[in-house]
Amino acid sequence: MDDEHAGPYAHPDSTEGLLQRGRGQGAARALRDPRGSAVFVYDGIRRDWRWDGTDDRSLYLARLVQDLELSPAPVVDMLAGDEEACLRACEVLELLALAGSDEAREGLRAYVRNGEHWIRVLESIAAGRPPEWWDDLGDVARTRIGAEPDLPCYFEPWTRFGIETRSRPYVPRPSLAGLGTGELLALLADARTERATQFDALRALNGREPAEGLIPLVPLLGASDGRRSLPLVRRAVDRLGALAVAAAHDWARADVPWLAALGADVLADHPGPEALPGLVDELVGQWSAREWCGPDRTARRLARFGPDAAGAAPCLRRFWLHTPHSYGRTAYLQALAAIDRDGLEHLYAESLWDCEETTRLLGIASAPMGPETLGRIAVLRDDPMETPEVRAAARARPAAPTGSG
Repeated sequence: MDDEHAGPYAHPDSTEGLLQRGRGQGAARALRDPRGSAVFVYDGIRRDWRWDGTDDRSLYLARLVQDLELSPAPVVDMLAGDEEACLRACEVLELLALAGSDEAREGLRAYVRNGEHWIRVLESIAAGRPPEWWDDLGDVARTRIGAEPDLPCYFEPWTRFGIETRSRPYVPRPSLAGLGTGELLALLADARTERATQFDALRALNGREPAEGLIPLVPLLGASDGRRSLPLVRRAVDRLGALAVAAAHDWARADVPWLAALGADVLADHPGPEALPGLVDELVGQWSAREWCGPDRTARRLARFGPDAAGAAPCLRRFWLHTPHSYGRTAYLQALAAIDRDGLEHLYAESLWDCEETTRLLGIASAPMGPETLGRIAVLRDDPMETPEVRAAARARPAAPTGSG
Protein backbone atom coordinates (compact mmCIF):
# COMPACT_ATOMS: atom_id res chain seq x y z
CA MET A 1 0.00 0.00 0.00
CA ASP A 2 3.01 2.32 -0.03
CA ASP A 3 2.25 5.54 -1.89
CA GLU A 4 4.96 6.45 -4.38
CA HIS A 5 4.31 10.06 -3.45
CA ALA A 6 5.07 9.72 0.26
CA GLY A 7 7.44 6.86 0.97
CA PRO A 8 6.30 4.74 3.93
CA TYR A 9 2.85 6.30 4.14
CA ALA A 10 -0.14 4.29 2.97
CA HIS A 11 -1.96 5.36 -0.20
CA PRO A 12 -3.45 8.84 0.28
CA ASP A 13 -6.95 7.64 -0.65
CA SER A 14 -7.00 4.73 1.79
CA THR A 15 -8.43 5.09 5.28
CA GLU A 16 -5.02 4.24 6.71
CA GLY A 17 -3.25 6.82 4.55
CA LEU A 18 -5.83 9.51 5.25
CA LEU A 19 -5.50 8.98 9.00
CA GLN A 20 -1.71 8.98 8.82
CA ARG A 21 -1.88 12.38 7.12
CA GLY A 22 -4.46 13.77 9.56
CA ARG A 23 -6.96 14.45 6.77
CA GLY A 24 -10.53 15.31 7.65
CA GLN A 25 -11.75 12.77 5.12
CA GLY A 26 -9.94 10.09 7.09
CA ALA A 27 -11.85 10.99 10.25
CA ALA A 28 -15.16 11.01 8.39
CA ARG A 29 -14.40 7.65 6.78
CA ALA A 30 -13.34 6.12 10.11
CA LEU A 31 -16.67 7.13 11.63
CA ARG A 32 -18.41 4.99 9.02
CA ASP A 33 -16.30 1.95 9.95
CA PRO A 34 -15.21 2.25 13.61
CA ARG A 35 -14.23 -1.40 14.00
CA GLY A 36 -12.12 -1.53 10.85
CA SER A 37 -10.47 1.83 11.55
CA ALA A 38 -9.54 1.23 15.18
CA VAL A 39 -6.21 -0.37 14.32
CA PHE A 40 -5.18 2.68 12.28
CA VAL A 41 -6.19 5.10 15.04
CA TYR A 42 -4.16 3.24 17.65
CA ASP A 43 -1.26 2.98 15.20
CA GLY A 44 -1.38 6.75 14.74
CA ILE A 45 -0.71 7.15 18.46
CA ARG A 46 1.84 4.36 18.72
CA ARG A 47 3.87 5.60 15.73
CA ASP A 48 4.65 9.23 14.98
CA TRP A 49 3.31 9.89 11.48
CA ARG A 50 3.91 13.63 11.67
CA TRP A 51 6.26 14.88 8.96
CA ASP A 52 7.92 17.21 11.48
CA GLY A 53 7.27 18.83 14.83
CA THR A 54 5.04 21.56 13.41
CA ASP A 55 2.32 19.05 12.49
CA ASP A 56 -0.55 18.36 14.88
CA ARG A 57 -2.05 14.95 15.61
CA SER A 58 -2.91 14.60 19.31
CA LEU A 59 -6.32 16.27 19.27
CA TYR A 60 -7.25 14.61 15.98
CA LEU A 61 -6.44 11.17 17.39
CA ALA A 62 -8.01 11.80 20.78
CA ARG A 63 -11.22 12.88 19.09
CA LEU A 64 -11.20 9.72 16.99
CA VAL A 65 -10.80 7.56 20.10
CA GLN A 66 -13.79 9.32 21.60
CA ASP A 67 -15.99 9.48 18.49
CA LEU A 68 -15.34 5.85 17.53
CA GLU A 69 -16.03 4.85 21.15
CA LEU A 70 -12.68 3.10 21.37
CA SER A 71 -11.21 2.02 24.68
CA PRO A 72 -8.46 4.26 26.11
CA ALA A 73 -6.83 1.14 27.60
CA PRO A 74 -4.47 0.51 24.62
CA VAL A 75 -3.38 4.16 24.82
CA VAL A 76 -2.71 3.80 28.54
CA ASP A 77 -0.58 0.75 27.71
CA MET A 78 1.44 2.87 25.28
CA LEU A 79 2.72 4.95 28.20
CA ALA A 80 5.07 2.02 28.85
CA GLY A 81 6.95 2.63 25.57
CA ASP A 82 10.04 4.75 25.05
CA GLU A 83 9.93 8.40 26.10
CA GLU A 84 8.63 9.77 22.78
CA ALA A 85 5.87 7.15 22.54
CA CYS A 86 5.00 7.73 26.18
CA LEU A 87 4.57 11.48 25.64
CA ARG A 88 2.46 10.97 22.51
CA ALA A 89 0.14 8.73 24.51
CA CYS A 90 0.18 11.22 27.37
CA GLU A 91 -1.02 14.06 25.12
CA VAL A 92 -3.91 11.99 23.82
CA LEU A 93 -4.89 10.79 27.30
CA GLU A 94 -4.84 14.32 28.70
CA LEU A 95 -7.31 15.41 26.02
CA LEU A 96 -9.55 12.39 26.62
CA ALA A 97 -9.51 13.16 30.32
CA LEU A 98 -10.57 16.74 29.56
CA ALA A 99 -13.50 15.28 27.64
CA GLY A 100 -14.52 13.32 30.74
CA SER A 101 -12.69 9.98 30.50
CA ASP A 102 -11.96 8.79 34.03
CA GLU A 103 -10.04 5.84 32.57
CA ALA A 104 -7.65 8.20 30.77
CA ARG A 105 -7.10 10.38 33.82
CA GLU A 106 -6.56 7.46 36.17
CA GLY A 107 -4.19 5.87 33.65
CA LEU A 108 -2.03 8.99 33.75
CA ARG A 109 -2.11 9.14 37.54
CA ALA A 110 -1.17 5.46 37.81
CA TYR A 111 1.74 6.02 35.46
CA VAL A 112 3.05 8.86 37.65
CA ARG A 113 3.07 6.40 40.54
CA ASN A 114 4.88 3.60 38.71
CA GLY A 115 6.06 4.57 35.22
CA GLU A 116 9.61 5.10 33.99
CA HIS A 117 9.10 8.53 32.43
CA TRP A 118 6.88 9.75 35.24
CA ILE A 119 8.67 13.12 35.58
CA ARG A 120 7.84 14.22 32.03
CA VAL A 121 4.28 12.98 32.35
CA LEU A 122 3.70 14.79 35.63
CA GLU A 123 5.21 17.99 34.23
CA SER A 124 2.93 17.71 31.20
CA ILE A 125 -0.16 17.19 33.31
CA ALA A 126 0.73 20.03 35.65
CA ALA A 127 1.51 22.45 32.81
CA GLY A 128 -2.05 22.98 31.69
CA ARG A 129 -4.48 20.62 33.37
CA PRO A 130 -6.70 21.17 36.42
CA PRO A 131 -4.80 20.99 39.74
CA GLU A 132 -7.20 18.38 41.07
CA TRP A 133 -5.74 15.95 38.54
CA TRP A 134 -2.31 16.01 40.12
CA ASP A 135 -2.21 18.11 43.30
CA ASP A 136 -2.53 15.06 45.57
CA LEU A 137 0.46 13.33 43.96
CA GLY A 138 2.95 15.29 46.04
CA ASP A 139 3.77 12.36 48.33
CA VAL A 140 4.40 10.16 45.29
CA ALA A 141 6.67 12.80 43.74
CA ARG A 142 8.66 13.35 46.93
CA THR A 143 9.17 9.59 47.32
CA ARG A 144 10.14 8.88 43.72
CA ILE A 145 12.37 11.90 43.10
CA GLY A 146 15.00 10.53 45.47
CA ALA A 147 15.69 7.65 43.09
CA GLU A 148 16.32 9.97 40.12
CA PRO A 149 19.93 10.79 39.16
CA ASP A 150 19.19 14.46 38.44
CA LEU A 151 16.95 17.15 39.81
CA PRO A 152 14.05 18.14 37.51
CA CYS A 153 14.62 21.12 35.23
CA TYR A 154 11.26 22.85 35.42
CA PHE A 155 10.02 24.97 38.29
CA GLU A 156 6.54 23.48 38.54
CA PRO A 157 5.00 21.33 39.88
CA TRP A 158 8.10 20.57 41.93
CA THR A 159 8.33 23.69 44.07
CA ARG A 160 4.65 23.27 44.87
CA PHE A 161 5.64 19.89 46.31
CA GLY A 162 8.69 21.29 48.11
CA ILE A 163 11.15 19.59 45.71
CA GLU A 164 14.36 21.33 44.68
CA THR A 165 14.90 21.97 40.96
CA ARG A 166 17.76 22.95 38.70
CA SER A 167 15.87 25.96 37.40
CA ARG A 168 15.38 29.31 39.02
CA PRO A 169 11.89 30.59 39.77
CA TYR A 170 10.44 32.51 36.86
CA VAL A 171 10.18 36.22 37.57
CA PRO A 172 7.97 37.86 34.95
CA ARG A 173 9.21 41.05 33.39
CA PRO A 174 6.98 44.12 33.56
CA SER A 175 4.43 44.13 30.74
CA LEU A 176 4.84 46.70 27.97
CA ALA A 177 1.24 46.33 26.84
CA GLY A 178 0.31 49.69 28.35
CA LEU A 179 2.82 51.63 26.26
CA GLY A 180 1.80 53.38 23.08
CA THR A 181 3.10 52.28 19.70
CA GLY A 182 5.44 55.30 19.52
CA GLU A 183 6.90 54.43 22.92
CA LEU A 184 7.49 50.83 21.86
CA LEU A 185 9.26 52.00 18.70
CA ALA A 186 11.39 54.37 20.79
CA LEU A 187 12.51 51.45 22.95
CA LEU A 188 13.54 49.53 19.84
CA ALA A 189 15.43 52.54 18.48
CA ASP A 190 17.36 53.16 21.71
CA ALA A 191 20.73 51.37 21.63
CA ARG A 192 20.67 51.21 25.44
CA THR A 193 17.54 49.05 25.52
CA GLU A 194 18.25 45.52 26.69
CA ARG A 195 17.59 42.69 24.25
CA ALA A 196 14.94 41.17 26.51
CA THR A 197 13.06 44.48 26.53
CA GLN A 198 13.35 44.74 22.76
CA PHE A 199 11.83 41.26 22.51
CA ASP A 200 8.94 42.34 24.75
CA ALA A 201 8.44 45.47 22.65
CA LEU A 202 8.27 43.39 19.46
CA ARG A 203 5.80 41.02 21.08
CA ALA A 204 3.59 43.96 22.08
CA LEU A 205 3.79 45.44 18.57
CA ASN A 206 2.86 42.10 17.00
CA GLY A 207 -0.46 42.25 18.84
CA ARG A 208 -1.39 45.58 17.21
CA GLU A 209 -1.93 47.03 13.77
CA PRO A 210 1.31 46.92 11.72
CA ALA A 211 3.49 49.94 12.51
CA GLU A 212 5.21 51.44 9.48
CA GLY A 213 7.63 53.18 11.84
CA LEU A 214 9.23 49.80 12.51
CA ILE A 215 10.70 49.62 9.01
CA PRO A 216 13.79 51.84 9.50
CA LEU A 217 14.51 50.08 12.82
CA VAL A 218 14.71 46.56 11.37
CA PRO A 219 18.50 46.70 10.60
CA LEU A 220 19.09 47.55 14.28
CA LEU A 221 17.32 44.43 15.56
CA GLY A 222 20.05 41.85 15.22
CA ALA A 223 21.01 39.45 17.98
CA SER A 224 24.14 40.18 19.98
CA ASP A 225 26.24 37.80 17.85
CA GLY A 226 25.17 39.58 14.65
CA ARG A 227 24.33 36.28 12.96
CA ARG A 228 20.56 36.43 13.22
CA SER A 229 17.71 38.77 13.98
CA LEU A 230 15.99 39.03 17.33
CA PRO A 231 13.09 36.62 17.79
CA LEU A 232 9.80 37.97 16.41
CA VAL A 233 11.48 40.33 13.91
CA ARG A 234 10.48 38.11 10.98
CA ARG A 235 6.89 37.93 12.20
CA ALA A 236 6.75 41.71 12.61
CA VAL A 237 8.08 42.23 9.08
CA ASP A 238 5.67 39.65 7.66
CA ARG A 239 2.79 41.59 9.22
CA LEU A 240 3.94 44.76 7.45
CA GLY A 241 3.28 43.07 4.12
CA ALA A 242 3.84 45.25 1.07
CA LEU A 243 4.84 48.21 3.25
CA ALA A 244 8.25 46.60 3.74
CA VAL A 245 9.00 45.97 0.06
CA ALA A 246 10.77 49.26 -0.68
CA ALA A 247 13.12 48.89 2.28
CA ALA A 248 13.65 45.21 1.48
CA HIS A 249 15.54 46.17 -1.69
CA ASP A 250 18.18 47.82 0.52
CA TRP A 251 18.13 45.01 3.09
CA ALA A 252 18.76 42.43 0.37
CA ARG A 253 22.01 44.22 -0.56
CA ALA A 254 23.25 44.45 3.05
CA ASP A 255 26.51 42.87 4.19
CA VAL A 256 24.72 41.45 7.24
CA PRO A 257 23.63 37.91 6.25
CA TRP A 258 20.43 37.75 8.30
CA LEU A 259 19.27 41.14 7.01
CA ALA A 260 20.10 40.25 3.41
CA ALA A 261 18.19 36.98 3.76
CA LEU A 262 15.21 38.79 5.29
CA GLY A 263 15.17 41.32 2.46
CA ALA A 264 15.35 38.59 -0.17
CA ASP A 265 12.47 36.73 1.47
CA VAL A 266 10.29 39.86 1.60
CA LEU A 267 10.91 40.50 -2.09
CA ALA A 268 10.17 36.87 -2.93
CA ASP A 269 6.93 37.05 -0.92
CA HIS A 270 5.78 40.06 -2.99
CA PRO A 271 6.74 39.09 -6.53
CA GLY A 272 6.05 41.11 -9.64
CA PRO A 273 4.18 39.69 -12.67
CA GLU A 274 7.44 38.56 -14.22
CA ALA A 275 7.93 36.05 -11.37
CA LEU A 276 4.74 34.08 -11.99
CA PRO A 277 6.05 31.53 -14.54
CA GLY A 278 9.05 30.80 -12.35
CA LEU A 279 6.89 30.25 -9.28
CA VAL A 280 4.62 27.84 -11.15
CA ASP A 281 7.70 25.96 -12.34
CA GLU A 282 9.04 25.96 -8.78
CA LEU A 283 5.85 24.38 -7.45
CA VAL A 284 5.85 21.77 -10.23
CA GLY A 285 9.48 20.97 -9.45
CA GLN A 286 8.70 20.60 -5.76
CA TRP A 287 5.94 18.16 -6.62
CA SER A 288 8.19 16.18 -8.96
CA ALA A 289 10.84 15.96 -6.22
CA ARG A 290 8.18 15.16 -3.58
CA GLU A 291 9.40 18.04 -1.44
CA TRP A 292 6.95 18.36 1.44
CA CYS A 293 8.72 21.25 3.22
CA GLY A 294 8.70 24.49 1.25
CA PRO A 295 5.78 24.27 -1.19
CA ASP A 296 3.54 25.99 1.35
CA ARG A 297 5.64 29.14 1.02
CA THR A 298 5.55 28.83 -2.77
CA ALA A 299 1.76 28.47 -2.54
CA ARG A 300 1.44 31.66 -0.48
CA ARG A 301 3.51 33.54 -3.06
CA LEU A 302 1.38 32.21 -5.91
CA ALA A 303 -1.80 33.21 -4.08
CA ARG A 304 -0.88 36.87 -4.55
CA PHE A 305 -1.46 36.51 -8.31
CA GLY A 306 -5.05 35.35 -7.89
CA PRO A 307 -6.67 33.80 -11.01
CA ASP A 308 -3.59 34.66 -13.10
CA ALA A 309 -1.88 31.72 -11.34
CA ALA A 310 -4.49 29.22 -12.58
CA GLY A 311 -1.71 27.04 -13.98
CA ALA A 312 -0.67 26.20 -10.41
CA ALA A 313 -4.12 25.00 -9.29
CA PRO A 314 -3.76 21.32 -10.34
CA CYS A 315 -0.46 21.04 -8.48
CA LEU A 316 -1.89 22.73 -5.38
CA ARG A 317 -4.72 20.19 -5.35
CA ARG A 318 -2.23 17.34 -5.61
CA PHE A 319 -0.30 18.70 -2.64
CA TRP A 320 -3.53 18.95 -0.64
CA LEU A 321 -4.40 15.33 -1.38
CA HIS A 322 -0.97 13.74 -0.99
CA THR A 323 1.20 15.69 1.43
CA PRO A 324 2.07 13.97 4.71
CA HIS A 325 3.11 17.40 6.03
CA SER A 326 -0.29 18.43 7.34
CA TYR A 327 0.93 21.88 8.39
CA GLY A 328 1.06 22.90 4.71
CA ARG A 329 -2.58 22.10 3.90
CA THR A 330 -3.77 25.48 5.16
CA ALA A 331 -1.54 27.29 2.67
CA TYR A 332 -2.69 25.08 -0.22
CA LEU A 333 -6.33 25.71 0.55
CA GLN A 334 -5.79 29.45 0.95
CA ALA A 335 -3.93 29.57 -2.36
CA LEU A 336 -6.67 27.64 -4.13
CA ALA A 337 -9.26 30.02 -2.69
CA ALA A 338 -7.37 32.95 -4.21
CA ILE A 339 -6.65 31.27 -7.56
CA ASP A 340 -9.50 28.89 -8.38
CA ARG A 341 -12.41 28.38 -5.99
CA ASP A 342 -14.14 25.84 -8.20
CA GLY A 343 -15.10 22.79 -6.16
CA LEU A 344 -13.63 24.00 -2.87
CA GLU A 345 -16.88 23.57 -0.94
CA HIS A 346 -16.10 19.94 -0.17
CA LEU A 347 -12.55 20.80 0.91
CA TYR A 348 -13.84 23.41 3.34
CA ALA A 349 -16.34 20.91 4.70
CA GLU A 350 -13.63 18.28 5.07
CA SER A 351 -11.46 20.82 6.86
CA LEU A 352 -13.83 20.81 9.82
CA TRP A 353 -12.37 17.37 10.69
CA ASP A 354 -8.73 18.21 9.85
CA CYS A 355 -5.90 17.67 12.35
CA GLU A 356 -4.56 21.22 11.92
CA GLU A 357 -6.12 24.05 13.88
CA THR A 358 -5.55 26.59 11.09
CA THR A 359 -7.28 24.34 8.57
CA ARG A 360 -10.27 23.81 10.88
CA LEU A 361 -10.52 27.59 11.19
CA LEU A 362 -10.73 27.87 7.39
CA GLY A 363 -13.49 25.27 7.40
CA ILE A 364 -15.47 27.12 10.07
CA ALA A 365 -15.20 30.37 8.13
CA SER A 366 -16.04 29.04 4.66
CA ALA A 367 -17.75 25.64 4.74
CA PRO A 368 -21.16 25.85 3.05
CA MET A 369 -24.26 25.89 5.22
CA GLY A 370 -25.95 22.55 5.70
CA PRO A 371 -27.07 20.24 8.49
CA GLU A 372 -23.83 18.27 8.60
CA THR A 373 -21.64 21.38 8.47
CA LEU A 374 -23.59 23.21 11.14
CA GLY A 375 -23.67 20.11 13.30
CA ARG A 376 -19.91 19.75 13.07
CA ILE A 377 -19.35 23.42 13.89
CA ALA A 378 -21.56 22.99 16.94
CA VAL A 379 -19.38 20.05 18.03
CA LEU A 380 -16.25 22.17 17.69
CA ARG A 381 -17.90 25.00 19.59
CA ASP A 382 -18.65 22.80 22.61
CA ASP A 383 -15.71 20.36 22.56
CA PRO A 384 -13.58 20.74 25.74
CA MET A 385 -10.63 19.21 23.88
CA GLU A 386 -10.71 21.86 21.16
CA THR A 387 -8.46 24.94 21.16
CA PRO A 388 -9.85 28.26 22.42
CA GLU A 389 -9.40 29.85 18.98
CA VAL A 390 -11.45 27.18 17.22
CA ARG A 391 -14.20 27.24 19.84
CA ALA A 392 -14.42 31.04 19.55
CA ALA A 393 -14.61 30.89 15.75
CA ALA A 394 -17.31 28.22 15.94
CA ARG A 395 -19.34 30.38 18.33
CA ALA A 396 -19.07 33.29 15.91
CA ARG A 397 -20.26 31.33 12.86
CA PRO A 398 -23.98 32.03 12.27
CA ALA A 399 -26.20 29.03 12.90
CA ALA A 400 -28.23 29.70 9.77
CA PRO A 401 -28.06 31.91 6.67
CA THR A 402 -29.14 35.52 7.21
CA GLY A 403 -32.84 35.94 6.58
CA SER A 404 -33.72 32.27 6.87
CA GLY A 405 -36.84 31.29 8.72
